[in-house]
Amino acid sequence: MFSRRQFLHSAAVLTSAAVLPISAHAADQSPLIYLSPIKSDGTLSKCQAEIWYLEDGGTHYVVTAADAWRAEAVRKGLTTARIWTGDVGVWTRSKGAYLDLPQLDATAGFETDEAEHARLLALFGEKYSREWGTWGPRFKKGLADGSRVMLTYVSN
Repeated sequence: MFSRRQFLHSAAVLTSAAVLPISAHAADQSPLIYLSPIKSDGTLSKCQAEIWYLEDGGTHYVVTAADAWRAEAVRKGLTTARIWTGDVGVWTRSKGAYLDLPQLDATAGFETDEAEHARLLALFGEKYSREWGTWGPRFKKGLADGSRVMLTYVSN
């Protein structure tokens, strides 16, 4: 069984032969966003990542480990983030290609409502249907036991 990172890397390798410009519609349908908290001095964090997301009603949602740097950044008051939408593979191997993708700055927070978690996880399941048999239960269990959190990113 592939880990999520192995799956993303495999997808990047398969698509790396021809990286085409991303239309606005394609960006909306991307399986990934690239995410970086913006530090208090206005610079991007060195901690960046490609990550699954869901866009619903103008808000981007991300489920992540409760102790992940993106969750810690929000807890420390670093609530502004930059998001690039598209898929150029693993960010560290993209040679900065994600920086040319459509971007937005957003304000981060936590979604803690269990009913919203259930509704949004169902939408994640539709978007990532091939992988959701593995990742859906992990996200659901993690949100329930506190080992994962759901972050919100609302465009500034």
